Amino acid sequence: MNDSTTRLDPSQLRARCDLSRMGFETTEELEDLHRIVGQSRASEALNFGLGIRRKGFHLFALGPDETEKRWIVRHFVEKRARSEEVPPDLCYVNDFDRTHRPRALSLPPGRGRRLASGMDRFLSGLPPALRSAFESEEYQARRQGVAQETGERHEASLEALQERARERSIALLRTPGGFVFAPIRNGDVVPPKEFEELPKEEQDQVQEEIRELQGELQEILRKVPRQQRQLQEQIREVDREVAELTVRELLAPLREDHHDLSEVRRFLDRVQEHVVENVQAVLKVESSSSGPQEAPEQRPESGPLTHPGLRQYRVNVLVDHSDSEHAPLVYEEHPTYQNLVGRVEYASVMGTLVTDFNLIKPGALHRANGGYLLLDAHRVLGEPLAWDGLKRTLQEGELRIESPQEALGMVRTVSLDPEPTPLQVKVLLLGSAPVYFLLSELDPDFRDLFKVAADFDDRMPRDSESEATYAHLVAALARREELLPLHRSAVEKVIEWTARLAGDSERLSTRTGGVLDLLQEADHWCREAGGTVVDGEHVWQTLEARRDRAGRIRDRMQEEILRDTVVVETDGERVGEVNGLSVLQHPGLSFGRPSRISARVRMGRGEVVDIEREVALSGPIHSKGVLILSAFLGARYAFDRPLSLSASLVFEQSYSGVDGDSASLAELLALLSAIGEIPLDQSWAITGSVDQHGRVQAVGGVNEKIEGYFHICRERGLTGRQGVLIPESNAKHLMLRPEVVEAVEEGRFQIHTVASMDAAMERLSGLKVGAPDEEGRYPEGTANARVAGRLQELAERRREYLGSGAEGSP
Repeated sequence: MNDSTTRLDPSQLRARCDLSRMGFETTEELEDLHRIVGQSRASEALNFGLGIRRKGFHLFALGPDETEKRWIVRHFVEKRARSEEVPPDLCYVNDFDRTHRPRALSLPPGRGRRLASGMDRFLSGLPPALRSAFESEEYQARRQGVAQETGERHEASLEALQERARERSIALLRTPGGFVFAPIRNGDVVPPKEFEELPKEEQDQVQEEIRELQGELQEILRKVPRQQRQLQEQIREVDREVAELTVRELLAPLREDHHDLSEVRRFLDRVQEHVVENVQAVLKVESSSSGPQEAPEQRPESGPLTHPGLRQYRVNVLVDHSDSEHAPLVYEEHPTYQNLVGRVEYASVMGTLVTDFNLIKPGALHRANGGYLLLDAHRVLGEPLAWDGLKRTLQEGELRIESPQEALGMVRTVSLDPEPTPLQVKVLLLGSAPVYFLLSELDPDFRDLFKVAADFDDRMPRDSESEATYAHLVAALARREELLPLHRSAVEKVIEWTARLAGDSERLSTRTGGVLDLLQEADHWCREAGGTVVDGEHVWQTLEARRDRAGRIRDRMQEEILRDTVVVETDGERVGEVNGLSVLQHPGLSFGRPSRISARVRMGRGEVVDIEREVALSGPIHSKGVLILSAFLGARYAFDRPLSLSASLVFEQSYSGVDGDSASLAELLALLSAIGEIPLDQSWAITGSVDQHGRVQAVGGVNEKIEGYFHICRERGLTGRQGVLIPESNAKHLMLRPEVVEAVEEGRFQIHTVASMDAAMERLSGLKVGAPDEEGRYPEGTANARVAGRLQELAERRREYLGSGAEGSP
């Protein structure tokens, strides 16, 4: 037999990791890693995106979650944020002229809390201070003086009138019914009966004088309401002066504390004016306890400060940077619309919902303003209105607080309309590649807002330097999670596992989330055994335990093959049959499964029927592979004449969908075997795709495929003849399990690589393939000669059949 394939040496089946050159025994001797592993492209994108301060240059970090993408992004952002200044505090206060539109105050960091605390102290002391001022002797004296002055003026007018009446022998008398005039004689009032006995002329004269005096009296009495109004105005002016003096004195510390902030000064002036104008409402508030007030975020929900008369003067601190040392970094776990842009809450008062500026609550964009906001793209897209609200806010460059119903234009209730605030924030979305590409394709605003993509890779090149770097990474992860230290052998096993996870002996997986899970499980097994250092056996125990937990479906399928319920032969020869290999994906486990692929041929019109496709069990890639087989047959064996066969291909005992082209090499060998009636060795299983020229191409899942077939052969008994043919270009992807490597090393199992279909045919058939001569004829006894001869025979039979005048055209 011509050894037309390349037999792989055991050393080529698993690239072992040897860290002895690093000279450490456990990870306690290794320093932490202070740089990102295997993400140079993403790191450069993050540096660029975080550095550029232009509209629309927000970032989208795409890639597998297991790469610890969130941790890496947070690491970059924290490093950048530490070098940036703390942004201003944000407060809302009452606009006394437009109470429905609270005013926003932007204050230096920490000044918002100081202002709010100062205002609370002011408000706590305001009612008692005002009461003391209005109960003071000075105030009472001034008030009485004003009243007395007004009363004296009134009395003086009455006394002057009384004196003029007395000169006319008429008295002004005060009665319960009011003022009356009566004539007097010798100092006494003339009784009515006596007055009637007076001469008529004298009576008329007295009555005339009384009428004149009554007119003067009416004039005096008409002035009384005006005098009372003047009195009230004078009293109010006194009250205003007393209140203004008291309020100015109470506000003096606040004015002094915030003398450098013009917006605060204007607010305090307006507070003073409003308190003075509404001093009686403030006086109705019960006296509050003295002493220092709580911080704004710890204010009680009941007490004097919640009284409407005082509540309207408070300061609502939305964002407080008193304790911040650098620009903020906010990660919003639950990015609903209101959690992003803020909300106005309502309180129930006697069955009615009411609100004011004190019930304005910040969103993540408020807290991140002046810094950075991290969001999970999938979560944002899953919340109603959240994505549109985020886009609108970034496009407008300002934060507007409104309810979802208002954003949709569904309601127009009278509510608060807080003043919008300028927005300066860098948003970083974390998501998968499919989400990124879907948004790029379907949302025209996305590319205008998120112009920087940080693409995280899921693998990195493997060499001695990267292995050493990975060792430091493992040490850092173990320390960060407070795990037991790892022996060098455990670190080597972890690195080998990451290469297997990457599906390439020359690459390492950067899915450090999976590495962390592995370390935690190995730590558990070590502690269960009473150990203090995790070694290689604990890591292997972890991997085997995982494989066993997820292996029920795999074991059931292998069991059906071993019990001959599913027919897969591992010795002998068959015509038109070959063992193909496929990979099944199961949560937590991918495993290989051998399948019997068969082909049948008959006279026909050059059709190769894919039975899987005919019954809608074949995917488009598999169907493409079958069409490539037809092209290969025509090009090699029927260049100058039509094919006169009808062939069918099928995965036997396959009852689910089939896709991919990794079985196209096996299908081509089965087809050629059926055409040329060439027996094929059933000890071999085959995987690989093939092109129109017969070259064998790389496929995925090669490790799982080999191990799946190896398990069947091992259970039936390894003979040394069994093996797997894989594409030559897949050799670098091998990271096989130790039992497979051991069997190959002992000569009980074989793994060969092939570069062409011809090499695979020679290996399985034991025949030379044969090259055509100048006339296109193949040497006798070769595989190509048998295939070409059978095709020639089918063509002649078809001509005879058609020449006989038979109905139909096969």
